[in-house]
Amino acid sequence: MQWEVVEGKIMLAMKTSFVGSDTDIKWCVVDANGKVLGRLATQIAMMLRGKHHPTYTPHADMGYRVAVINAEKIVVTGNKATDKTYFRYSGYPGGGKVRTFEEQMQKKPEEIIRHAVKGMLPKNRLGRKLIKKLKVYVGPNHPHQAQSPEVVEV
Repeated sequence: MQWEVVEGKIMLAMKTSFVGSDTDIKWCVVDANGKVLGRLATQIAMMLRGKHHPTYTPHADMGYRVAVINAEKIVVTGNKATDKTYFRYSGYPGGGKVRTFEEQMQKKPEEIIRHAVKGMLPKNRLGRKLIKKLKVYVGPNHPHQAQSPEVVEV
């Protein structure tokens, strides 16, 4: 701590350190086999934001990348398997399409996890940047072995 004179007043000068986006990129692999969708999505969103790290900064990308495997083995509780719907729009009049959770699991199961995590990220430029750092795969294989990812139990 230092004392300095600012506009005739003696003030305590404190330095704030900022760990910016120059951090190292860290890869994590999460296995979705038998996990509940919402609980898994919150953990993934926290990892992408870097909230588990001591140098967390709300407005910066902390350098975490997450690969999710076995997306087709995710589960939901209650009646969500039949009641939950996913809406998409083609851009044309009358071009709205609706799928239930079960239909989405058969067509694109990786989109279910991506959609859940996207809803838990900030709705701004940072959120759009972070969702690109999430990679979801059907099956136990992923192409990120070269990044030597850390396997995370959620």
